[in-house]
Parts: sequence; structure tokens; C-alpha cells
Amino acid sequence: MELTQNYKYHFDASLGVLFKYYYGEISVTDISSSWKYAFDNNLIPKETKGFVIDYTNASFAMEVQQHNLIADFYRDHIEEFDKCKIAVITLNPKDIVIPILVGSKNLGCESQPFSTLEAAIEWVLK
Repeated sequence: MELTQNYKYHFDASLGVLFKYYYGEISVTDISSSWKYAFDNNLIPKETKGFVIDYTNASFAMEVQQHNLIADFYRDHIEEFDKCKIAVITLNPKDIVIPILVGSKNLGCESQPFSTLEAAIEWVLK
């Protein structure tokens, strides 16, 4: 388990899924810098089949239109995300808008919001 300020990573080798957990208020900068941290520290194993990003203990501190910056980040780093699925878990109704909008963009990977861990894992592994 890799722990940092407002996020942590855990790779489940039996599933081939990288879990990313966020805590507190999350900005676009937090999202991009946390992924850059993962890239720089080789936290994404080659055998990763997909990602489950858990925002159940976090909330988005950004304007809705900033979803474009998140989509751009995924597109700019497609070599890390190519052909992977990114499941986003959030329970707060106001926070579901950002993942829906990001998922609607052509990212080079699939992204979809979920309200349960089980559904997110099932979708990533399909």
C-alpha cells in the first residue's frame, strides 16, 4: 500500500486491478499529480487490467467544466491508460457529474461511474 497526502494506491495481483483511494477535497491538480506520482514511482504494474478509483471518502473541489482538464490528462497519458477501464466510485450526487462528463469524452480508454465497489470491479474485469 502506497500512502501519500490525500490518496493511496493498492494493486490487487489476483484481480489485476489497481485501486486508487482519495480522501478529502480533490482538485484537478490533485488528480494529475497523484497519477504522475504513480507513473514516476512505477506503481502501475504491466499486468494491470483496469483501475478502480474510489472517491467515497472524498469530494470534488472543482468547477464542472474542469472535467475537460481531467479528460485531457487521460488522453495525454494514453500509453498508461490505453485499452484499460477506469471505474470511478462516488456516493455523493453532486460529485457524480464530473465522472459522467469525463466518461463521455473520447479518452482512448473507458471510464464509468459506480456507487458500489463490487459493480466497479465487475465492470473493469468484463
